[in-house]
Order: sequence, then structure tokens, then C-alpha cells
Amino acid sequence: MLILLPPSEGKASGGDGPPLDLGALSLPEVTSARQAVLDALDALCSGPDEAARTVLGLSPGQQDAVERDRALRDAPTLPAAGLYTGVLYDHLRLPALLDGATAAAAASSVLIFSGLWGVVGPTDPLPPYRLSMGVRLPPLGPLGAFWRGHLTDLLSKRADGELVVDCRSATYAAAFKPAGAVAERTVSVRVVRETTDGATVRRTVVSHMAKATRGAMAHTLLATGASPTTPAELAEALKDLGHPAELTPPTARNRPYTLTVVERS
Repeated sequence: MLILLPPSEGKASGGDGPPLDLGALSLPEVTSARQAVLDALDALCSGPDEAARTVLGLSPGQQDAVERDRALRDAPTLPAAGLYTGVLYDHLRLPALLDGATAAAAASSVLIFSGLWGVVGPTDPLPPYRLSMGVRLPPLGPLGAFWRGHLTDLLSKRADGELVVDCRSATYAAAFKPAGAVAERTVSVRVVRETTDGATVRRTVVSHMAKATRGAMAHTLLATGASPTTPAELAEALKDLGHPAELTPPTARNRPYTLTVVERS
């Protein structure tokens, strides 16, 4: 089973690990692509501050993010599991999963997408940074398309024979779109809140709750050692683990299943 995650906008402020070593990251096949993005980001942040903030989608009050990106090569690092914060990661509790019996499963099953690094694993040592997959980074262009060109074949091979649980947002899903046999084993996780008022049942999508639910769901799968191999087995496993889920078949060729996790209140 592979669990695909977005990063978080919020990140830990620092670490005490050695400076960045691109060769130490997971999926070394994309080291040259990571170097290209790092070089482009460094060039952007070495120029006028206002231009850098505009490209990165930052306000004047976020100038510290530009300054942090300028110092990436020499900044101390920390494991990705501790770097990414926010609602999804608060509920995923990756550091706890990497301690003890679940460590191997968590390290091998979780892939975190990143505008700067493409894809990383939970134990990869990274410095704090700011670069969304939605950025159009000169001279590379839209990062989603850039990374899709470098990751599609690699991740398709990595996912061969695996159930893929896709918890990414649309911005990060642009970097890898499962197709063919991989799409047939992929579920895109959707979360809805269900409320009942008399005989009327309403379902709404709430992004904050969705992040929490995706994190909690992924934690439960890894912590319990669940090993579903098909979308149907995943839906049944989640029901048994307290996450009511409904499976919808693909609507077209090269599209994933949709797994709707229902939070009732």
C-alpha cells in the first residue's frame, strides 16, 4: 500500500541535522530535477524581494520565507516527519508511527509530494522551505507539470502491484496522475460531513475537517498494520476501523476510484 500525501504550508521552524544532501533523499532518480528546482528558487530569491514574493504568492509580511529559501543549502535539516505540521500531520502523527513496530511500514508506505523536492519519504532530512506545487517558477514553468514529467514513469513503477491511497489536494495531484493498471488500484479520498435534520440528510465538504480525517485515517491504517490490496478491501477495512467509507467506481478510463469517508454529526 502506498499513501500519497500533500505537504503542509506550515512547517517546523528549524532542525539540528546536517545541511541538505540531495543524494540522501528518497527516489535519487530525480536528484538532478531537484537540483534544477533548487537552483531556480535560489536565483529567484537572490533577486528583488518583491519579485520573489510575487512568484511565491507571499505577502510583504512573509518576507522571512524568502530569506529562509535563500539559505536552504546551508540550513540545518530535520526529518520530513517532523518538518510538516498542520491539521493533516497533527492527526497523522508520523513521528509516533516511525517509532517502534510500525516504523518500517510508515517509512515505505508514505510518499509526501513537494513543489521543491518532487516526492520525499518521512525520514528524509530537509530544511524548512516555502515553495508550493502551484507556483510557476522561472525558468521551469508550472511546477506541477515539471514534476509530472519527472515522476510519472518512476512512480508508476513504484506503485506496480500496490494499492494507492491518494490523499493529495488537486494542486499536488498535478504532479502524478495514475493511469492504466495503477489507476485501477488507486482510490482518491474524499471526506464529507453528513448532518440530519428530520428526514433531510445533507452532505457538505469542509476542507479543515477533511485534512483531519485524512490524517487520522492514514494513521489508523498504518498503526493497525492494515494491508488491503484492492479498493474494495480498503473500504471494508476502514469501516471496520471506525471510518465509514463508500466506494464509487471510476467514471472514465484512467480515473481512480473515489473513496468517500463520511463524518456524521
